[in-house]
Amino acid sequence: MSDYPHLFAPLELGHVTLPNRAIMGSMHTGLEELGDWRRLAAFYAERARGGAGLIVTGGMAPNREGGVYPGAAGLFSDRDIETHRRVTGEVHEAGGLIAMQVLHAGRYAYSPEAVAPSALKSPISPFAPRELDDAGVEAQLDAIAAAAARAREAAYDGVEIMGSEGYFLNQFLAGRTNRRKDRWGGSIGNRQRAPLEAVRRVRAAVGRDFVVIYRISLLDLVPGGQSWDEVVGLAKGMEAAGASILNTGIGWHEARVPTIATSVPRAAFAWVTKKLRGEVGLPLVTSNRINTPDVAERVLAEGCADLVSMARPFLADAAFMAKARAGRARQIAPCIACNQACLDHTFELKVASCLVNPRACHETEIPLVRAESVKRIAVVGAGPAGMAAAITLAERGHEVTLWEREARIGGQLNYARAIPGKEEFHGLVDWFAARLEEAGVALRLGVEAEAAELAGADAVILATGVVPRDPRIPGQDLPHVLDYGEVLRGAPVGRRVAIVGAGGIGFDVAAFLVTGESQTEDLPGWMAEWGVCDPGEVAGGLCPEGPRPAPPVREVTLLQRKAEKPGRGLGKTTGWIHRAHLKMKGVRMVPGVAYERIDGEGLHVRFADGRREVIPADTVVICAGQEPERGLVPALQAAGAAVHVIGGADVAAELDAKRAIDQAVRLASAL
Repeated sequence: MSDYPHLFAPLELGHVTLPNRAIMGSMHTGLEELGDWRRLAAFYAERARGGAGLIVTGGMAPNREGGVYPGAAGLFSDRDIETHRRVTGEVHEAGGLIAMQVLHAGRYAYSPEAVAPSALKSPISPFAPRELDDAGVEAQLDAIAAAAARAREAAYDGVEIMGSEGYFLNQFLAGRTNRRKDRWGGSIGNRQRAPLEAVRRVRAAVGRDFVVIYRISLLDLVPGGQSWDEVVGLAKGMEAAGASILNTGIGWHEARVPTIATSVPRAAFAWVTKKLRGEVGLPLVTSNRINTPDVAERVLAEGCADLVSMARPFLADAAFMAKARAGRARQIAPCIACNQACLDHTFELKVASCLVNPRACHETEIPLVRAESVKRIAVVGAGPAGMAAAITLAERGHEVTLWEREARIGGQLNYARAIPGKEEFHGLVDWFAARLEEAGVALRLGVEAEAAELAGADAVILATGVVPRDPRIPGQDLPHVLDYGEVLRGAPVGRRVAIVGAGGIGFDVAAFLVTGESQTEDLPGWMAEWGVCDPGEVAGGLCPEGPRPAPPVREVTLLQRKAEKPGRGLGKTTGWIHRAHLKMKGVRMVPGVAYERIDGEGLHVRFADGRREVIPADTVVICAGQEPERGLVPALQAAGAAVHVIGGADVAAELDAKRAIDQAVRLASAL
């Protein structure tokens, strides 16, 4: 019997049966705009082989003005059908089912061609949209239906109509974005007309034997959002209009509440989907921060939903479902919800991938094939780069020994998992341990590698990481001055703290020092901290009193030499969360300073205009960056060893696990 009976229960939809309850949620890859449909087909086919019950593609625009940005991919004309058939053909050959998401961006489009219900610029786009007249609304709805019809011709098994996250159809529903006085605005019946009509027209265009998913916003998390009665009324209308499944969306993109980041509790919004159960007879999908088979099974067993949508977990591990079915859940690469290689890449117009699995969207260019000749390879350093290299090499058949001078694996990941809100890093280190064991890597923990011992290997990979940079501040040798490693390992810290350096490490240390109990594993506490309420009580789900964070446990000042806004270099899609969290905790952020000295009073700084200030501090923490640790290189080169330097030992830019793991896997796939 399966360990996950609810997750692996088939779902009968009439004309088709889904083999399990896991939907691979929509993610934009960037391969569509490159026109690299070969790579895109390989990406989806690998997930189909991995057991996803139904794959939903990244959003495809129904027409040019509906694209998220100029040149966005879509299914605009019959000429596009053959291109899409390449994707559907490979997915079907792999035994999978695939639906195309039809996404009209509306006012979220990064384009001067943007159109919307009302001419109201969104806070996340530089362009004000053109307000559609009555005929214009009709034309957009017809384009959505035509795209769905072409999707059927392209052999998709269904479509998902994007009506959530603040996109075009969602914009008709909320008073904040719909100021119309005609039949498309005003009363709730009029505001719901466009999304309902979109589904009716799609169903008429594709027939009965085709899956039509409507992604419905349950919790807008913006002022002026929908009331719960309006959401329920829309859901019932969608059932009557011909939808097959309702996929429940959470939060508009402009919402100032995190919904899918690492610090969000697992399955944080499944209770909202459960609230809708019983109101409609359609299967309901719940999503957001469901990243393990155990969490998915629990959500289903508790009756929160009929299916779960997991998008980024299928980036992290294409074989998520196959491993779960085979009793190998420990071997599933965990999505840690960092967003660094997926959403951040998408918003930077790069090809998406995954920090944990750099082969995602790069399957054809990073093939993992059996090595033609077995080599003895020594890897030094069991941080993310060293572990990724060792596992990949061993899986290809090489004999690998991994050396680590500490008594445990993890390297800098062990600092990350000490940060409140980054509890997912515990699972990441556990996964690395399971993979090292399964791959047969020989571990030498608590041993300082010597060049003489390593020189006999066919190749040596140095992943020895970084050491803290010396900021050379007079007084930094005083006993109340600590480096970030000492703090995160548990050194005593005073009530008032000055942090030197406001990069990613400085922000993490500040969060560590001001936070008492982490809210990431306390859903009610997390909801209070971000001001999230029951939408049945408050329209849109935002508490009238706003966020109610727990008080900070310390008084922290975060300083940097650069005159720019602190945190500017943080992740594109998550940086605002870290800044907002520290602001809620009263952290003072001070840019543009020169550090003069540290003494018993605190940290003495000087500003560009000549002003001086003493930052009172019982403890000063140095987070001034890192430098590569590659002390073994000269001796190894002198011994004639073939040396490869990766990760922080190569480039010490912040603690960049994404770059380190990518570099390690690419090297190991080629040796």
